[in-house]
Amino acid sequence: MASIFAHGFAAFALGKSFSNTIISAKFWVLGILCSMIPDADIVGFKFNIAYEDFWGHRGFSHSLIFALLLGILVTFVFYNKQLFYKTGIYLIVYFTICTALHGVLDAMTTGGLGIAFFAPFDNSRYFFPWRPIVVSPIGASKFFSMWGIKVLLSELIWVVIPASIYIFVVQYVKKTKSQS
Repeated sequence: MASIFAHGFAAFALGKSFSNTIISAKFWVLGILCSMIPDADIVGFKFNIAYEDFWGHRGFSHSLIFALLLGILVTFVFYNKQLFYKTGIYLIVYFTICTALHGVLDAMTTGGLGIAFFAPFDNSRYFFPWRPIVVSPIGASKFFSMWGIKVLLSELIWVVIPASIYIFVVQYVKKTKSQS
């Protein structure tokens, strides 16, 4: 998996695409949480749920259907008055993509069994052919090691720098549009 830092930064970068009229502290916190929630499935290890099972790590909680359901749920719970308006649709899209990006980043890592993108319809696990991100260790104690440093350097190159460029481009486009 990519680290929570990469997932959170990807959600932050994506959020910059949206109108300032819907951006708030709640928007940022929920988007970043959505980007991290799929890894809550590691709790399954404590209950002897096998990694490759439907409920296992990188299983259903990393699927596109889960992303959509979470996007709808978060919007319904935290923005229910806006749910059936244009703003609600934008929020569903944002929270869904934040959640789906989790699986996308994990599919670009060097370890694990792949991502069940199409669960519950297909529990097969997939990786992308190009996997430049060093897989993050599971557990905080292992993260604070040379392995963790390699993960952070890898994510700096393959997530933070491209996402930062994206942020600058989006900000430039927004500024240009507002001046015309």
